[in-house]
Amino acid sequence: MVYLVRRTANSVLLLLLTVSFVFVAGRMIGDPALNMLGPGATDVALEKLRRAAGLNDPLWQQYIRYVANLLQGDFGVSYRFGFSVLPSEDLDSLGQPVIDIVLERLPATFLLAAVAMGIAVPSGILMGVVAAAKPRSLADRVVTVVALAGVSVVQFWLGLMLIVFFSVQLGWLPTGGYGGLEHAILPALTLAARPIGRIAQIARSAMLDEMSKPYIVTARAKGAHEWRVVFLHALKNAAVPIITMIGDELSALLTGAILVEKIFAWPGIGLLIIDSLTRSDLPLIQASIAVVAALVVLVNLLVDLSYRIVNPRIKLGTEN
Repeated sequence: MVYLVRRTANSVLLLLLTVSFVFVAGRMIGDPALNMLGPGATDVALEKLRRAAGLNDPLWQQYIRYVANLLQGDFGVSYRFGFSVLPSEDLDSLGQPVIDIVLERLPATFLLAAVAMGIAVPSGILMGVVAAAKPRSLADRVVTVVALAGVSVVQFWLGLMLIVFFSVQLGWLPTGGYGGLEHAILPALTLAARPIGRIAQIARSAMLDEMSKPYIVTARAKGAHEWRVVFLHALKNAAVPIITMIGDELSALLTGAILVEKIFAWPGIGLLIIDSLTRSDLPLIQASIAVVAALVVLVNLLVDLSYRIVNPRIKLGTEN
């Protein structure tokens, strides 16, 4: 319980530092009002926004108000997203809550992450287990090469190659967009390449370590089937580093899907961040990054808590 409280407090502190950095950076890159309304805004509209958003107040007052609003789920409004014509003085009818925009995009990102990890986790674990079960064999060498290729491949290049081969040449899958499962396959494969390689490498290493321990020798001496020894004994005890890597890769996937979503025109939060940066939409940038940071912190917290479930012998907070 003490560990849970301490770990949660650390996660909240990390999240606060992240949103604070975004707040400071947003004020350092220029006039927030001008960034939010764009260069075509009138002086009247700019001054009205500064008064309404409290941008004329001292920076420390703006920061306190910003954090207080975040705690209430108020991320501000966007005056640029979804409009082809820049607003002038009539701001009240144009402001759109940015949290609504972000929440609309989350299901697409969750679907893409789920499909990608659904491909990567079983594939990576199976490859690592097969390689560890027969070290220095042909299967081990093949897994090593495939894992290294997955870790080293450039996502931008891989995504384009998948589009050329499966969409343009074969016509099996759409080139992009959002729809059914067929639209998620190519971007998910692109995202899954690195996690497959990393998980396979860690699973192989952890399994080799477990397979050399005395209890494995004992299980084999008792006549247990080899695959029972591998999957029910060794894999269970090798699960902690594998789960750690899965959590790391899921966090990296959530933060690194920006380029892939852009390539495949996938309307997730990654594409939203690119659009908000292009439009210099400061409230939308702040909300998007805050939500992604919260998801990453939550994933890491759940990974830490899962250790005790996987291996009850682990004493959280005292194992180091």
